[in-house]
Amino acid sequence: MTTESRLPNPVKLVPEFGPVTGALFKATGNGTVPQTTISLMQLRAGQIVGNTYLTVLHTGSLRKAGESEERITAVATWKDAPYFTEAERAALALVEAVYTPNPRGERVSDELYALASKHYDEKALATLAIAIGQVGFFVPLALIGRPLPGKSPAEQWRD
Repeated sequence: MTTESRLPNPVKLVPEFGPVTGALFKATGNGTVPQTTISLMQLRAGQIVGNTYLTVLHTGSLRKAGESEERITAVATWKDAPYFTEAERAALALVEAVYTPNPRGERVSDELYALASKHYDEKALATLAIAIGQVGFFVPLALIGRPLPGKSPAEQWRD
């Protein structure tokens, strides 16, 4: 088991990266989608891409927000778990559709879009898309840099 990240802090290596990450967090925190929903989606994305750092990070965020262990644990099996609202289910369906190849064609069907649009207006749908992309933005850093699970952003990257 490694005791440090493979890469130094990417913001120190590429200072231009800092404002980009700040903009992403500002965009997903615009209030159109509950932060809990965003964290649930981002946890599911981390599970799908199979990254421990991302799953530990988003699990921790949900715990800090006061989410129950049942809800956090059930994200992996959300389709048959009784713990999620219909709006949260639509958001989880979106993230799963984006991150899971569909051998039958289109990943986000018109039906799924219509379901999501019953719960979210256009700005919220754009926010959901940005939140899904935000995880995708960090996946290469998580896989290549291998930050340490359970460490805060300030602690995770070696200087």
